[in-house]
Amino acid sequence: MRPRIVIAGPPGSGKSTVGPLLAKEFGVSFRDSDDDIVARAGRSITDIFATDGEPAFRELEAEVIAEALREHDGVLSVGGGAVLTPVTQERLRGHHVVFLNVGFATGVQRVGLSTARPLLAGVNPRATYRSLLEARLPVYRSVATLEVDTDHRTPEQIVAVIATQLTDELEKTQ
Repeated sequence: MRPRIVIAGPPGSGKSTVGPLLAKEFGVSFRDSDDDIVARAGRSITDIFATDGEPAFRELEAEVIAEALREHDGVLSVGGGAVLTPVTQERLRGHHVVFLNVGFATGVQRVGLSTARPLLAGVNPRATYRSLLEARLPVYRSVATLEVDTDHRTPEQIVAVIATQLTDELEKTQ
């Protein structure tokens, strides 16, 4: 069993930590769409947002994810806002998409409301983060085939939950 698994969730949900651990658990490689964007653009995500704007960033992000879904057969972590793009939502259909859900308090603690995250920069990053979670929750749930609460769990515990549930799901489809 070598499933392609897509990890999605808001900032602070643990995508960049859980993704590599999950890949190791399944004996597959890990790929992060944010790393692919930085490599392709030759500059940081913050710089892309500031210079080109969010629409240009989302277009590049959608292209990078489409490429990764064609080429990569391991664990793919996508940026927190990637699921907002309708074409990406469509491309995720038919894949195992794991939504790492995080509550407001835990997310704020993990993210630290860093200004390095372009969508959290501004006057009131806590309010921005709360709005971001509320707006994106239905979209995450609509693309997800599995939802895992990450609050009060270690990365290893999250991987164990995902691995158990995905293994059960894969065995049912064989």
